[in-house]
Amino acid sequence: MMDLGTFGNPTPMARKIVSGYDVPEGVDIRGHYDEEFAKILTKDALQFVADLQREFRSHIKYALECRREAKRRYNEGAMPGFDPATRNIREGEWKCAAVPPSVADRRVEITGPVERKMIINALNSGAKVFMADFEDALSPSWENLMRGQVNLKDAVDGSITFHDKARNRVYKLNDQIAKLFVRPRGWHLPEAHIFIDGEPATGCLVDFGLYFYHNHAAFRRNQGAGFGPFFYLPKMENSREAKIWNSVFERAEKMARIEGGSIRATVLIETLPAVFQMDEILYELRDHSVGLNCGRWDYIFSYVKTFQAHPDRLLPDRVQVGMTQHFMRSYSDLLIRTCHMRGVHAMGGMAAQIPIRDDPAANEAALDLVKKDKLREVKAGHDGTWAAHPGLIPACMEVFTNNMGHAPNQIQTMKREDSATLTEEDLLQRPRGVRTMDGLRLNTRVGIQYLAAWLTGSGSVPLYNLMEDAATAEISRVQNWQWLKYEVELNGDGLGVKVTKELFGRVVEEEMARIESEVGKEKFKKGMYKEACKIFTRQCTAPILDDFLTLDAYNHIVIYHPKGSSSL
Repeated sequence: MMDLGTFGNPTPMARKIVSGYDVPEGVDIRGHYDEEFAKILTKDALQFVADLQREFRSHIKYALECRREAKRRYNEGAMPGFDPATRNIREGEWKCAAVPPSVADRRVEITGPVERKMIINALNSGAKVFMADFEDALSPSWENLMRGQVNLKDAVDGSITFHDKARNRVYKLNDQIAKLFVRPRGWHLPEAHIFIDGEPATGCLVDFGLYFYHNHAAFRRNQGAGFGPFFYLPKMENSREAKIWNSVFERAEKMARIEGGSIRATVLIETLPAVFQMDEILYELRDHSVGLNCGRWDYIFSYVKTFQAHPDRLLPDRVQVGMTQHFMRSYSDLLIRTCHMRGVHAMGGMAAQIPIRDDPAANEAALDLVKKDKLREVKAGHDGTWAAHPGLIPACMEVFTNNMGHAPNQIQTMKREDSATLTEEDLLQRPRGVRTMDGLRLNTRVGIQYLAAWLTGSGSVPLYNLMEDAATAEISRVQNWQWLKYEVELNGDGLGVKVTKELFGRVVEEEMARIESEVGKEKFKKGMYKEACKIFTRQCTAPILDDFLTLDAYNHIVIYHPKGSSSL
């Protein structure tokens, strides 16, 4: 950190000039200055991030180019499938490194953004793991990202507290807390507030680099029992991308002078191409792996995105695309078999429900759905599951404990050899169900409200008794896009209406009126609902599908501060 004392007393002419960040050669910070952030953005930490960027940026660019090439092939009619060139890896007898004892039991994990109160509540929630999220549950404003790094540093060293002035209550950590995993952003997202050698930094290298640099020693001492830090890795499409992460981990371990294999990561299988590369992904990360996770909401989004040029692959209403669909169940079963064959955790999907406090009957019905979903997961062989809200943890924990007993996981006991016969056809089977006007309306209402919240700094939003994040908003967007592109018939209403731009325009207008009546005129006026509506409508009606909703929306939350000018 730059010594603020070296500036002395400013002259009247220099009154506007305040201290900036002390940066290494080639690094330019364009986000506003904050003394707390400066404790994170130290010269040495930024040097570490810059070293990672310089070493891996060409690999990342190539990986993203390979994604574009794969998309071109799919759009021309090709189908994703198992790679014949890596059959020896799929059929080999190798194992991943042994699971660290500190994270052997992961039966319930809670996820949420890196907000201060959220971090304390999640670590105290009774879950075995808290995944602190820089990705789908966070709107990546400069304030949110840097404040998140400050919060995690305080959480790892055990000093984190939060004073809720409205309730006059101070939150602090219990003696027993969940193990902390951190999810950086995906490869595709830039960090536009930090430039390295004249170009925006890669978002995930900023998230990973700053967190690792400041916390690896305290984490291994306080939480990891000699291992760690622990991570979740999102949005990968193939093993080439996993290999980059493995090299990043090796580089970080070398910098920190800790033994190889200290860092451990769980990869989210949340893209359709990745389901055919699960063995290969684990193989590339085998010294750093601690499992795979069924990122099922993003997976549904990826199914539509992958088949955007295939009019015979239209999804039914999103509420009908659950784990009982054959392609979803096959994905879960193959993930379990693959993980257990390689000696690591097979984590289940997210329960997105949140408690319904003003309707006990509806709350009981929702909780019953959660329990049935978790029972299906544990009986299938999953070693743990995700919950979006602390109120779900006791129910999820009860289901897993009743079926697993005192065993920390099912890695040795549920091999799922029956899933060895699953084929490409099983993993690609067309989902069954109908499309309705209600489905179109719900997609539109959720997409606009989520995006409005995201633009004002919230990436995790309770809507209609579910916790929505970028993944669920993406389903809404791409499904609308697909239905509009092919002017599909809404075959579940008995009306036979086709989804046209004219129909969609009326739906948007009516749903905006409904949103205004639901949130109230004052909140609607102050919020960014109209801006969100423009972005969402543009993306749903674009001739070419944008890869990610957040890439376009990100430009609306980037705020540059001129070098040397005060924003305090």
